[in-house]
Amino acid sequence: MSENHTHFIKHIVTKDMEEGSYEEIVTRFPPEPNGYLHIGHAKSIVLNFELADEFGGRTNLRFDDTNPLKEDKEYVDAILEDIHWLGFEPEAVRYASNYFDEMYRQAVRLIERGLAYVEDLSQEEIREMRGTLTEAGKESPSRSRSIEENLELFEQMKQGEFGDGEKVLRAKIDMSSPNINLRDPVLYRISHTEHHNTGSDWCIYPMYSFAHPLEDAIEGVTHSICTLEFEDQRPLYDWVVEHAELDGEPKQIEFARLNLTNTVMSKRKLKQLVDENYVDGWDDPRMPTISGLRRRGFTPESIKQFCREIGVSKADNLVDVRMLEHFLREDLKLKAPRTMAVLDPLKVVITNYPEGEVEWLPADINPENEEMGTREIPFSREIYIEREDFMEDPPKKYFRLYPGNEVRIKHAYFIKCHDVIKDENGEITEIHCTYDPETKSGSGFTGRKVKGTLHYVDASEAVPAEFRLYDSLIDDEAAGDSFLDHVNASSLKVQHGFVEPNMKNVQPHDKFQFFRHGYFNVDPKDSTSEKLVFNRVVGLKSSFKLK
Repeated sequence: MSENHTHFIKHIVTKDMEEGSYEEIVTRFPPEPNGYLHIGHAKSIVLNFELADEFGGRTNLRFDDTNPLKEDKEYVDAILEDIHWLGFEPEAVRYASNYFDEMYRQAVRLIERGLAYVEDLSQEEIREMRGTLTEAGKESPSRSRSIEENLELFEQMKQGEFGDGEKVLRAKIDMSSPNINLRDPVLYRISHTEHHNTGSDWCIYPMYSFAHPLEDAIEGVTHSICTLEFEDQRPLYDWVVEHAELDGEPKQIEFARLNLTNTVMSKRKLKQLVDENYVDGWDDPRMPTISGLRRRGFTPESIKQFCREIGVSKADNLVDVRMLEHFLREDLKLKAPRTMAVLDPLKVVITNYPEGEVEWLPADINPENEEMGTREIPFSREIYIEREDFMEDPPKKYFRLYPGNEVRIKHAYFIKCHDVIKDENGEITEIHCTYDPETKSGSGFTGRKVKGTLHYVDASEAVPAEFRLYDSLIDDEAAGDSFLDHVNASSLKVQHGFVEPNMKNVQPHDKFQFFRHGYFNVDPKDSTSEKLVFNRVVGLKSSFKLK
């Protein structure tokens, strides 16, 4: 993270180091394994890892797995893969559940010091007595229990003698505090649920707001960086750290989360899209999950550069998704081979070209990167062009192919249309043309000029392929109150066409720029040697300008 990417958190860390507040900077990325990571998490990952690295510190990956009802090993594995793919290696991989014994000990010590008590009230009753922003809360009858009775009840909770929701452990802080989070918050609840890491060892689980500061303190985290929704909970975070019998004194710092246009950034909503089959899983290329972006064809470099450039601030803002696409184009323009693909094919028969002859023509692999060299592409009597590149009765200033008009076939020759073949329904099935052998590309021909250049795929060597063209999954302009009302029913269009023969042996995640169509990625899930599937990652051009 260079000087160009300085921000208020970096200033805080710099000041702390200059004042000798910490010997070493320790950050952490603490995902809950209750869903897949999305692009917003990528911002936090880049921030935590690169900030620690710049100051010679370290970053832990820690799974905040304190709620077994929503957690799954699948999510743990996916998170590990995402972070590794982005190019980060944590100093250690830890789990909140590894600290359950220590958290329980800390809770017992709070009870022994008169700072926590076992509550009999239901969740609804606790909520009703908590008060409002303008009215103080009411103290529970359970608050006056003796320390001995609380210790005994808490042990009974641990031993499974109560049912789910029958008891909770609450901190004894201040029911009249102006910060509702300090009005005797719940520290432990009962849940007779199998845990992905600890199995059936526990039936009581710490609340996130209690567990998280303890985890940071146990690990020696110095700067606990989180998003703004946790700002109101910082006093509780500090209270737990202050009363914990641990050496660590982490500092919580909040920043604004990432919001993207035409994008849902809630794991709950993303899970709903998956569960209700609006998408084909968490890694659907329309999803803003890291796995979805990876499958679509985004690169780690483009995502990281995007996260650096959007900055870190306290103010919420909405980032144009085209900015993310901009950094992908910037990353791929010198890396991706150029090739030709016809997505909606129309056959062209060149009637004066020798039958049975195949000519191999030279073409640049990437004209913006000459070091990538050249390739050879076939040309013969029959080729495919895009159906939209021919019109039988064109409007004025239409420079593509139509009866009597001449165009250049890219890397090949001039051709002129002289006949149109249709089926019984009047649909055009093929067009017949002639070519001028004197106009071969690269021959130096200057006899006449044409205004249109069309790409093609040779019919004799064409490789069939499926093309998946993606649009935004969420339409911000659509009507409706529910986010589901904004789901774009036209977010995926599938076409079947052809690619050049040099594409026969492509591998998953290989990326190409298809002439005029955009950047495409070989789908790692559905593409096979028998059936090639390409995902369009992004188009070639955008009106977005990086400021």
